[in-house]
Amino acid sequence: MSGSRDTFEYAVLRVVPRVERGEAINAGVLVYCRQRDYLGSRVHLDVDRLRALDPTADADAIGRALRAAADVCAAAPAAGAAGREALGSRFRWLTAPRSTVVQPGPVHTGLTEDPDAEADRLLRLLVLPVAG
Repeated sequence: MSGSRDTFEYAVLRVVPRVERGEAINAGVLVYCRQRDYLGSRVHLDVDRLRALDPTADADAIGRALRAAADVCAAAPAAGAAGREALGSRFRWLTAPRSTVVQPGPVHTGLTEDPDAEADRLLRLLVLPVAG
């Protein structure tokens, strides 16, 4: 028999190396489940795909921006004041629209028994290269 399922929200983190062109690659996921008191992220920057969009993109700086989002989720000391906010506030802050190189996609919802496993599944489904 399966366990109880709770509503969760998620958003994809997109890298838009040249904002004026609007081209993007998926580079992470944010997962929030209020009932399970969970906020998590998974990030993966495919540098080859990034270079295909913009050979001059600063992969190190973009990687730092992705890690900063992950730090906010994890309430890491590097997150500063943002990492001390309530989980829901952090998720809303991270998913607020912005016009920067790392941008959140729209927020979606689903049901899950395990939000941490859901973050892994969404990373495989939406971010990692498709196995050929």
